[in-house]
Amino acid sequence: MLTDLLLAAFHHLLVFAMISMLVAESVLLRGPIDAAALKRLAGLDAGYGMSAMLLLAVGIARLFYGVKGLDFYQHNPWFHAKFGVFVAIALLSILPTVRFLRWRKALKHDPAFLPPASQVRIVRVLIRFELILIAVILICAAAMARYGGF
Repeated sequence: MLTDLLLAAFHHLLVFAMISMLVAESVLLRGPIDAAALKRLAGLDAGYGMSAMLLLAVGIARLFYGVKGLDFYQHNPWFHAKFGVFVAIALLSILPTVRFLRWRKALKHDPAFLPPASQVRIVRVLIRFELILIAVILICAAAMARYGGF
């Protein structure tokens, strides 16, 4: 029981960490993007990626070491929906990560570098869409925990 509690608590804390970092990225992308903002964005995105990987690892641990057991998750359509949306978010996050890395590299070569407004706009929209999809994950998680299969 303690293992299940610790895994669940860590799982939830990692979700909150991911949301916090995405919100911070979204807020930074609202204003002017200068060198300091580019460095913060890259750092936040690295933390976001680390949180996502840890979240996946803890989620897998919950499958095997949690109280509900693997069978509960294998036959739960809400779990599959939740995981599918997680994968969609991971795929959507590739472009912002690549942009942040390129912007930081360009900044090292040219201290006066500012990313094009069109790229900033696209990244901002993607990050906000990721936040919407995280809300979908939270809804799926609540349904998964309460309803199981159909």
